[in-house]
Amino acid sequence: MTGRIVHFEIPFDDGERAREFYREAFGWELMELPDMNYTLVTTGPSDPTTGPTEPGFINGGMQQRDPATVGAPVLVIDVEDIEATLARIEELGGSTLVGRTEVGGMGWSAYFRDGEGNVVGLWQSLASDA
Repeated sequence: MTGRIVHFEIPFDDGERAREFYREAFGWELMELPDMNYTLVTTGPSDPTTGPTEPGFINGGMQQRDPATVGAPVLVIDVEDIEATLARIEELGGSTLVGRTEVGGMGWSAYFRDGEGNVVGLWQSLASDA
């Protein structure tokens, strides 16, 4: 189902410091993906293919801070069609920051700014591509 928050992203200035902090503070499992300059974050019991195995939590990621997109924590919303969603967002007064971008054969991401100035992410799974 689309429209659900399915992921979060936490920016960092110092990756090692940030990973150590969240690992120690919350017991999160972290997996660095150096080729993507990204760290996957597992916050609870998860299946590698389907994600969280218990209701009530989501997993996320960490990446280098970029004031234009991920300058503060970002929520990511699942959508069926990123391009159609971005068009609708712009009709409603939002703006596209980063358009549809392929993510490692898993799907696509994008970022937009809403009318309040918040940056929010979008996710379209590979299976959703028509």
